[in-house]
Parts: sequence; structure tokens; C-alpha cells
Amino acid sequence: MTDPFTIELLRNYLLVGAALFALGMLGFIARRNLIVMFLSAEMMLQGVALSLVAFGRYHGNWSGQVFTIVILTIAACEASIAMALVVVLFNRRSSLDVTLWQDVREPGVDTTDLADQAAEAAPVDGTAGVESYPQLTPAGIEPAHPIQPWTERRR
Repeated sequence: MTDPFTIELLRNYLLVGAALFALGMLGFIARRNLIVMFLSAEMMLQGVALSLVAFGRYHGNWSGQVFTIVILTIAACEASIAMALVVVLFNRRSSLDVTLWQDVREPGVDTTDLADQAAEAAPVDGTAGVESYPQLTPAGIEPAHPIQPWTERRR
């Protein structure tokens, strides 16, 4: 009996695993909502798990499946810790936007530099005309946002 799991089938599984990992990484980098960031991290783990299972099946052993069970266990532990963290931080700030949690950093980090960078990183209006595109805030710098509406909700 021949094994129907061919190299073409392995390639397809690896492509799906790579797509899941890329989508998870894009979501983790692009979003500021902590729950979406954790879901994106879970998607990256699932992409890796799918690739490991495909490799294990292709090589005819159980190592990929066993390692995937370890990954799922770690992901479940990470999700429970993350949800506890989200609940605590939401009670403090009444928001899931991670940029509002700037004071939850280590002591000794100067925040004035970040405020200066955010002021410099304000979006620039595009020039009028056919070739006008919107300008995005550079990554890693907190954009200016109103804090007052978030704090009013808790009162």
C-alpha cells in the first residue's frame, strides 16, 4: 500500500500554514486591541502547528503531532493568562487599546521622548490633486487620540 501523502500535498499544507502565520503576524503588528493581538498570536501558533503536523505525516512519524499537542497546551495557558491580564487592564483603563496603557511600563523609562515622537508623527495632509494619498502615522509611535471619552465611561 502506498502512502497518498505526497510532496504536492505537503506543499499545499505548508502554504496554508504559511498563510495562517502571515495573517496572524499582520494582525499582531497592525492592530492595537489586545484581544485581537492575542487572537493573531493564536493564529500564528496554528499555522506552525499545521506545518508540523504536515511534516510529521509526510515523514511517517508522530513527532509533528506530539509537538502540536505541546503547542496547543502552551496556547491554552497563554490564553488564560492573557484573559486575566485583559480583565485587569480593562478595569484600570476602561479600554482595550494598548496605546492607553503607556503608564504600565517599567519604572525608569522616560515618557517625554515618546510624547515628542508622537507630536512629530502627526499625520500630514496630502496635497490636493490626482496623485494625493493619505499619510499614515509611522509604526511604533503613539498617535494623538482623545483620552477623555475613555475615562468618562467609568464615571
